Amino acid sequence: MIAAFTRLLRSDRGTVVIETAIVLPVLAILVLGGFEVSRIVARNSELQSAAAEAAAVVLANPPGDAAEKAKIEAIVESSAGLATNKVTLTTQYRCNASTTLVSASTACGTNDEISEYIEIRMLDSYTPIWTSFGVGRTIQYDITRRVQVS
Repeated sequence: MIAAFTRLLRSDRGTVVIETAIVLPVLAILVLGGFEVSRIVARNSELQSAAAEAAAVVLANPPGDAAEKAKIEAIVESSAGLATNKVTLTTQYRCNASTTLVSASTACGTNDEISEYIEIRMLDSYTPIWTSFGVGRTIQYDITRRVQVS
């Protein structure tokens, strides 16, 4: 009995299977995590590029009314692959050298120098696969660019 037990302790058959069973889940999690993180970063980069494109469009042809804003919003939504109503363009004004922006130029004084800005805001979300395992939550993207048009 003792001889059989000693032989069993010295046997190394099956160690590769046991080591693989320990290491493989950790490697799978690392691969999955790396893949998901790369998708999150790539989507952020896509949205930043779309915001830069929108800023260029606004600088080239500042929207004068709601219809022109809607047209630019549609361009950005299609180029970024966003659903409708995920891009908003709002007009804001700065009175003189104020640190705050106001939504109406009438809020400025009569002798104030008024600067007009168009704020481009893009919203999106991404749900990584690891959330189905109870880890983490949906990633919310909120990209904002402000362009001075006058």
